[in-house]
Amino acid sequence: MFDYSERPDLAPFACTSAASKGRKYPEESSDPRPMFERDRDRIIHCAAFRRLEYKTQVFLNHEGDYYRTRLTHSLEVAQIGKSVARRLRLNDDLTEALALAHDLGHTPFGHTGEEVLNQLMQGFGGFEHNYQSFRVVNELEERYAAFDGLNLSWEVREGILKHSSPHDVPTKILDEFLPGVVPSIEGQLINYADEIAYNNHDIDDGIKSGYLTLDLLKEVELWQRMVSRVRERYPTIDDKRLVARTVSALIGMQITDICETTWANIQQYGVNSLDDLRRVNRVLVHFSPQVEQENMALKKFLKEKLYRHHKVDKMRVKAEHVLSKLFETYLKRPNLLPPKYHRRIEQNGVERTVADYLAGMTDRYALDDYKTLFETFERV
Repeated sequence: MFDYSERPDLAPFACTSAASKGRKYPEESSDPRPMFERDRDRIIHCAAFRRLEYKTQVFLNHEGDYYRTRLTHSLEVAQIGKSVARRLRLNDDLTEALALAHDLGHTPFGHTGEEVLNQLMQGFGGFEHNYQSFRVVNELEERYAAFDGLNLSWEVREGILKHSSPHDVPTKILDEFLPGVVPSIEGQLINYADEIAYNNHDIDDGIKSGYLTLDLLKEVELWQRMVSRVRERYPTIDDKRLVARTVSALIGMQITDICETTWANIQQYGVNSLDDLRRVNRVLVHFSPQVEQENMALKKFLKEKLYRHHKVDKMRVKAEHVLSKLFETYLKRPNLLPPKYHRRIEQNGVERTVADYLAGMTDRYALDDYKTLFETFERV
């Protein structure tokens, strides 16, 4: 029989399916794939993953076919994460599963949607998309006869709950998943794969939109350093290709920096197993001090010049209005919710059920729903 076992060269501090803490609901299966590989496949086939295609990263989906969505962002995070995982001999199946799942609970309209729902849910537990991603895989997906959710492994669910970045700070860690204890190195890695992906593709999308220019980017030292490297190799390169090659060079440099810094930390703290990692309880995956400082300057630039661009802010105002109005309406009239949500009200309360419904919407579904409920029909 073909051998489906995990890579034999995994490092001793990598997670393995064989040593997993298992699933919430025991399953009997003859499927020979390792557990984390099966988890990844379950994520790819779930409804929440498909809906990421029509959820905003920075630019609304209908603004152009070129711009990244939550789906393409998740694929880029997976690509970067796997590149690092393979160099460090980490479990790339677990890494890929975490990358593909990290935004499953994200709202329509990007981080604006999350901020609006969190404000609306004050007094009812708030809203935080990492925890919503956990709820998606733990209970909200409806694909299996024996249980709700996807019944993913403990390690994947822990990594989803503990995902952390400047935009995403975990606010609720269940006791089962060791609050105050760092996640696996694979889980830590996703935090930086996420950051590398969105910083670089936001530059690309920002230039494509015209909100950013090469002249504006001259004030970013990290970007200019990579531009110089590309121009030195290709002196006559045009601007379009220059952007593509510079983004690629920047991603490659940051991946190398993460690998070298993480490996040095693993050796410094004597981490030779998962037990060592939990005992040391430190984040081992991060940039070197120089690259961290340069990356912070890049993020500050993107915040000032792209995320707060007046045209992006107009989208933000529209998103706030649409989601606030929908939330208010469904809260007052929950009978308007689809039937399956009526059953959830008894278990989760009407506020959380409405938040679940809105968080699951794509951008265009939310806009269409708003039009259906509030826009006056034109006379024919």
